[in-house]
Amino acid sequence: MKKQIALVTGGFSGEAEISYKSVVTVANNIDTDKFDFYTIDINPTGWWYLNTNGEKTKVNRDNFTIVHNNATISFDAVLMCMHGTPGEDGKLQGYFDMLGLPYTCCDAATSAITFNKRYTVAVAAFGGISVAKSMHLFKHSPVSVATILQQLQLPVFVKPNNGGSSIGMSKVNTTEQLEPAINKAFKEDHQVLIEEFIQGREFTIGVFKTKNNIVTLPITEVISKNEFFDFEAKYQGKSEEVTPANINETIATQIRQAAQKAYEVLNCRGIVRIDFIYQEATQQPFMLEINTVPGQSEASIIPQQVKAMGWTLKEFYTAVIEECF
Repeated sequence: MKKQIALVTGGFSGEAEISYKSVVTVANNIDTDKFDFYTIDINPTGWWYLNTNGEKTKVNRDNFTIVHNNATISFDAVLMCMHGTPGEDGKLQGYFDMLGLPYTCCDAATSAITFNKRYTVAVAAFGGISVAKSMHLFKHSPVSVATILQQLQLPVFVKPNNGGSSIGMSKVNTTEQLEPAINKAFKEDHQVLIEEFIQGREFTIGVFKTKNNIVTLPITEVISKNEFFDFEAKYQGKSEEVTPANINETIATQIRQAAQKAYEVLNCRGIVRIDFIYQEATQQPFMLEINTVPGQSEASIIPQQVKAMGWTLKEFYTAVIEECF
C-alpha cells in the first residue's frame, strides 16, 4: 500500500516564494509508484490543502488530516518544503512531534538552534568546528558602532539572526556603512549577527542520512557576481555555481569531514546544506551556517549536487522519505 505524504510549503516570511518553487520541483519528482502526495500550503491566511485543480480546502489542525474525494486522508509522513518560519525553526516540527507524525527534516530542538545563526556557530565552535568571530545584537539593547568595532574588524557581514536566503544581509566595508546595515537587518528580525569577513573561497555541501549512513553530496563552489552570495546571487542567476567544485582532494576531504562533524554535533536529520569559507592562509574550512530545509527549486544547489552524484531526484527524494520511517 502506498504511503500518504504531505508536501508542506508556504510560510510566514519572505522566503515563502522559494518554498512554492521548491514544492513544485519535489512534486514533479516524487515516485508515485510508492507514494501518494498532497500539497499543504500553510500561510498567514490559514492551513490549506491544494488539490490538482487548484482548489483549496482547510486542513484539520487537530490531527493534520484533509478531505480528498470525500475521504479523510491521514498522512504517513511530511516532506518539508517550507523555508523560514514556521517550517524551518522548529515550530511545525514540535506540532508534528505531538501528533507522532514523522517528517523529513531536523527535529524541533535542532531546527530551533540552527535557525538561530548565533546559536548555531556557538554549538559548532563548542564541537571543535572553526567559525568566524562574531557579535550578537538584540533590538531591545542597542550597541554603539564604536563598541562593535572594538570587538570586530572590518569588513564584516551583518545579517538577521533568524532567517535565510540572505534576506536583510549586508557586507560592510566602512564604519559609515555599519549602522544602516544593522537597521536593515533589524527590519527582518529582532536579533542581528555581525561576523568578521573571512577571505577565501566559498563552498557549500549537501549532507543527508540514508540507511543510517551520513552521506555527503558533491561540493559546490559558489562564485558570486555580486559582492557576496546574496538573494540575487542565490535565486536570480547572479552567481556561478561549480558542481563538483574544482578543488584538490585534500581540501575536499577537509570540507566533507567538517560537514559530517557539523551534522553529528548539531544532531541533524534529513537533508541539510552547510556553507563554508575555505581560508587558504590557514588551510582550513570555516563553517558559516546550516540550512536545515535547503532550497529544492530548479535554481537551487541541492538538486545540482544530487545530479552530479549520479542520482535522479526521484531516487533522492525516495531515500529522504524512507529514512524518516
